[in-house]
Amino acid sequence: MDYVKLGNSNISVSKVCLGTMTFGDQNTQQEAHEQLDYAVAQGINFIDTAEMYPVPPKSETYTRTEPIIGAWLKHQPRDKLIIGSKISGPRRGMPWIRNNEFSLDRETIRASLHDSLTRLQTDYLDLYQIHWPERNVPVFGQFQFDAANELDADGNEKQWVSIHNQLETLAELVKEGKIRAIGLSNEQPWGVMEFMRCAKQYNLPHIATLQNGYNLLNRYIDFGMSEICYREQLSLLAYSPLAFGHLSGKYLDNPQAIGRVTLFKGYAQRYTKPNVTAACEAYNRLAKAHGYYIAELALAYVYHRWCVASTIIGATSMAQLQQNIAAYHVRLSPEIINEIDAIHLRFTNPAP
Repeated sequence: MDYVKLGNSNISVSKVCLGTMTFGDQNTQQEAHEQLDYAVAQGINFIDTAEMYPVPPKSETYTRTEPIIGAWLKHQPRDKLIIGSKISGPRRGMPWIRNNEFSLDRETIRASLHDSLTRLQTDYLDLYQIHWPERNVPVFGQFQFDAANELDADGNEKQWVSIHNQLETLAELVKEGKIRAIGLSNEQPWGVMEFMRCAKQYNLPHIATLQNGYNLLNRYIDFGMSEICYREQLSLLAYSPLAFGHLSGKYLDNPQAIGRVTLFKGYAQRYTKPNVTAACEAYNRLAKAHGYYIAELALAYVYHRWCVASTIIGATSMAQLQQNIAAYHVRLSPEIINEIDAIHLRFTNPAP
């Protein structure tokens, strides 16, 4: 396994990160602990979770993932592992998260971190990220900014906690030793640069990571955001490298195959768009032509993309996890990369 530094921090993480959003719903605690043990044995030291997990979010499972990790973590050498979690943003139709009566203010951020630390049975997090912005932005399958959403039903401008204030609270927690590094998730270019500006202007912590979706069906990072990551020393943590299972190929063979798409209908709206199937078919043909499975092609592409610091993978079975980690050793030739780009130009970002 290879390792990289997160942003301008001194935190070294494996190039493959174990995602845990299935723990507590699709995976039992025993299965989750088996996955964690196996991942660590393969050299993975980076574990990603969130207070909202498991996914898809439901009132009856909310916060169930972190205690599962905590029950395992308390028996591990804490200083050898990098644990990252995330605070949920408001206004996304999930009223069971703190009764939907919150924003990313100081009280909420501090309470959220305290609860995550308690569930994880640790005194600190190596990485703490804002799961999605508080303000009006297109996320989770939305593909364009809508200025009309800046106003409430009465025509007044919606209020949100400023990025400066959010960063000030995170800075307090860093100073107190409860967080080693901070990051963003599902963020847009303006938000990233505003966090950067505030950090520089007010001498506050520099964000170390950006956790956004990135895969063969969603390469929005490549245009604009990748330059920001490069110039601002920001580490991209790529999630959903297999596009909710679409790039595993199983839905090409059987559209009703058991998986997240069929189990949780209507949840992954970004993968219901017109060119998703056509793009998957094209990548599947390319993979087969070169002796790969489509999942190997998709994972190898993201694993070794120059702008990706670490790739977050997840699995519901040990067999899947083993295959996904093994794909790290696949290196795609320049010729295959050129063919991938040719398909990308035909089916550009079908699942933003």
